[in-house]
Amino acid sequence: MMKQLRLSGSGGQGVITAAIIFAEAAVSEGKQAVQSQSYGPEARGGASKAEVIISDNPIYHPKVINPDIVLAMTQQAADKYYGDLDKDNGLLIVDEDLVPNAPDFPHIIKVPITKMASEKLGKLLFANIVALGIMVKLSNIVSLETVKQSVAHRVPPHTVDKNMQALELGYNAV
Repeated sequence: MMKQLRLSGSGGQGVITAAIIFAEAAVSEGKQAVQSQSYGPEARGGASKAEVIISDNPIYHPKVINPDIVLAMTQQAADKYYGDLDKDNGLLIVDEDLVPNAPDFPHIIKVPITKMASEKLGKLLFANIVALGIMVKLSNIVSLETVKQSVAHRVPPHTVDKNMQALELGYNAV
């Protein structure tokens, strides 16, 4: 098994944190994982992406070439980062409110990720963890329980409960 994931959005949306948590969970389950990130010069608002490769075997090339799953949290991210997604087997996940002109792609899941975080949890801050829950469910690479442990390890202690709610919200949304 080898899966390549690309999480994309704009700086400040937390896609890098979500990718780190996903990779940590995979390692906790005994899998091999590499995680890389790239973002524009702006601290917030610029394009950002984080990539994760997860495998049962050693990973010799740490760059995502043809992602199996692409998460796009903004229109700019969708336009820029979905192009090399495998059209036959790849899955594109978009925040339906922030990607109003979603690409015409055979396997696309549209979820109001940011709206769910805002309305159900009271803060946009949790959108990345809602998206993480969606990716955990749809990818079937790591267990929800392992991801919960990684989230609890990675987020500020006073936000653990809300982040757990966000993770469950995303997981149950699809």
